[in-house]
Amino acid sequence: MSLVREPQVMMAFVVFWHPGKTSSHPGVTATACPGRNQRRPPRGEPTVSKAGAGDEIRTRDPLLGKQQATLNLLNKMPVSTLAELSKLSKAYISQVKHGIRPPSQRLIEALSSKAGTKRRVDYLSPFLQSRQSRNASPNTIELYRFVLERFLSTDVDPGKAKGRDIERYLLSIPANGISLGNQHAHFRVIRTFFRWLEAEYAIPNPMSNVKGPRLPKLMPPSLTKEQVLLLIDKAGDLRNKAIIAVAVESGLRVSELAAIRASDIDWQARTIRTIGKGRKEALAPFGELSDAYLKQWIAEYQPNGSSVWGLNSRGIQMMLKRLRQTTGLPCNPHTFRRTFAVLLRKAGVDTMTIRDLGRWESVQMVERYTRSFGFSDAMKFYRAPLSEPEKAAS
Repeated sequence: MSLVREPQVMMAFVVFWHPGKTSSHPGVTATACPGRNQRRPPRGEPTVSKAGAGDEIRTRDPLLGKQQATLNLLNKMPVSTLAELSKLSKAYISQVKHGIRPPSQRLIEALSSKAGTKRRVDYLSPFLQSRQSRNASPNTIELYRFVLERFLSTDVDPGKAKGRDIERYLLSIPANGISLGNQHAHFRVIRTFFRWLEAEYAIPNPMSNVKGPRLPKLMPPSLTKEQVLLLIDKAGDLRNKAIIAVAVESGLRVSELAAIRASDIDWQARTIRTIGKGRKEALAPFGELSDAYLKQWIAEYQPNGSSVWGLNSRGIQMMLKRLRQTTGLPCNPHTFRRTFAVLLRKAGVDTMTIRDLGRWESVQMVERYTRSFGFSDAMKFYRAPLSEPEKAAS
């Protein structure tokens, strides 16, 4: 008899632990498949044992909802989180998730305990709504969503989070060439989130004693005037030349640059009306070179109320990428915006004025961009206050 039943048990065992199946096992959700000639009862229909007339009618397992939540956690939670939760090895957890090995009692109990915990308050949705109400850009909203979904998926309860939870999360970000920059971006988003929680829900802020990753003081790349003129010369058609000239002389962001319409341009004042970060309306300046290229291009293209370029942000970036491959020079909207600040600084314009012209929110960003402006550059504008010859009296 045992020789007959053993293959059936083994077959049921294989089917039971296959991911995505369902059974009546008390710890995990899944049901061994019925035999070839057996009819699967419809969902919710009671089943009757065929052993005898005295057998009881078995209805659907009352623990099925909890079992389903347990299986969902097994499929959804990362291997590292499951290993930490159950105190089991990552290799074993990985084999369980791939259906190679069955879950141990310890793993089942850990998942069941997790599935039975109280559902947490959703703070993410109202936080994102608060950012939208402040006219944050779509890219900023998407960054908030990406970082916070990743952060909250690590089983951190915002209402009970500690500083060590944030530090552990920041250290979990994979190291790569820009790992510190990534960590600092995540740090800033999480700091904003907990400040909002403190203001709206009086939740203690665990970020008060957490220091952000220290970024190296790198010199952001920028271009010289000669390099910009070389890019314009190699740009090819008139439109591309105009795009580069306007980007460098106005310091526009790529979204602002792509949205320029002919009606936004004040030729007399040489300014462009733009909608910048935070949906704020502002003016951006441009010079003689941009004036010449813009007029020639608009006369040729004749835009009908839409963008003067006939390109969106992505199109502009792709054009500049091809130009970078041709010339070997840094060629992207961010580099042009930094070049705008550096060239003005080297022309003797102070950082406060550059901040206003470039529509930066803080002078610290301008100082970071113009870090290449050194002592030798400053000496060109130095005038000794006590040694200047006095003007002869008339």
